[in-house]
Amino acid sequence: MIKTFKGGIHPPYNKDLTKNKPIEKAVLPKKVTIPMGMHIGAPCEPIVKVGDLVKKGQKVGEAKAFVSAPVHASVSGKVVAVEPRSWPGGGLMMSVVIESDGKDELFEGVVPSKPIEQLTPDEIKNLIREAGITGLGGAGFPTQVKLSVPPEKNVDTIIVNAAECEPYITADHRLLLERPKDVIFGLEAIMKATGVKKSFIGIEDNKPDAIDSISKAIAGKQGIEVVVLATKYPQGGEKQLIKAVTGREVPSGGLPMDVGVIVNNAGTCAAIANALKTGMPLIERITTVTGSGVKEPKNLLIRIGTPLIDIIEQCGGFKGTPGKVLMGGPMMGLAQSELDVPAIKGTSGILVLEKSDVKLFEPSPCIRCARCVDACPINLLPTNLAKFTERGMWAEAENYHALDCIECGCCSYVCPAHIPLTQHIRVAKSHIIELRKKNK
Repeated sequence: MIKTFKGGIHPPYNKDLTKNKPIEKAVLPKKVTIPMGMHIGAPCEPIVKVGDLVKKGQKVGEAKAFVSAPVHASVSGKVVAVEPRSWPGGGLMMSVVIESDGKDELFEGVVPSKPIEQLTPDEIKNLIREAGITGLGGAGFPTQVKLSVPPEKNVDTIIVNAAECEPYITADHRLLLERPKDVIFGLEAIMKATGVKKSFIGIEDNKPDAIDSISKAIAGKQGIEVVVLATKYPQGGEKQLIKAVTGREVPSGGLPMDVGVIVNNAGTCAAIANALKTGMPLIERITTVTGSGVKEPKNLLIRIGTPLIDIIEQCGGFKGTPGKVLMGGPMMGLAQSELDVPAIKGTSGILVLEKSDVKLFEPSPCIRCARCVDACPINLLPTNLAKFTERGMWAEAENYHALDCIECGCCSYVCPAHIPLTQHIRVAKSHIIELRKKNK
């Protein structure tokens, strides 16, 4: 039985450009910029200084807060700057800049852990934290925080998010085909760390080869099941995935733990497997480089900190005149104003669109068609929230649950009046959060 959720849309998926492209190892970058905040939560504090020599896998930023994750050198070489630098999230972020020596020497502290059977749950969570592992599919939440279940929460289900519903992106698809055992190993580590006995791996039905690959990898294993999901955006949204797989509904303002579920991305599972098997922290990830504006779309295994322009050049460079470059996909990706910003832990894709594919629309008045209401996977009223934003009515926006918006872009996509509904709601959320801070 194919499962899904209420609402959502069916944009052109455009995955054919890269779905059959095996993962290639990217060229070693000459210089990397490692931002101290590649995750939700407190940024790290640099623990190296200009002139220091570092090795691949060496920690360069320490996480001092609980909701945080350390960062590591992705190459060996010399630290040439410790200063605020531009990063894909916009603005400046304190960063460590490393000039590669080309040797790619491994840090001595990078060693495999004990066999998983000999590790305690707390040891697994600590190893995940020290490896700097964060969610690789979306917001970049520190993984060890997700796995630290408070005593009052009764978590009984793990879901691996392998839906990859964002158009163009095929990084997880290739991972499921080429490294299925790593995904399962990481899932088993998560199950042991949390004591959960039941898990599901959700994959959209437009990836039958991935469904087959994972089904073979879990043959004979207890407590792990593949769930086939309808191909619909945003099927990979955490709350939508939980609803589709378990039928449970995360309450307004709540977390997956509130309904007994923990969700982790397939790439995160593979990163956990790599950390436990080899000791290597999260210093590289699979990234889909694609779109009408790049000559040779590819799935690349890139080092964290590599400039986006270097990655694009490894795919033949631009084709035609680029109109927009996004970090991520077309629905939730972030448009980049400069291309020397670094790839970060959450860089699942780099989408380059030719100028002819980028259109600017002038918004017209709302016609009250309710398409945005029908499409919203959270059951919000996007047009009302947009009006509250235009009038600065933040209390009303909060009462209409603006903070529940997952910024998936469905409402903006279907709006015939071309009103930037998602952007309006994003502004409202920002104001509501600021007002809450002031009122504390």
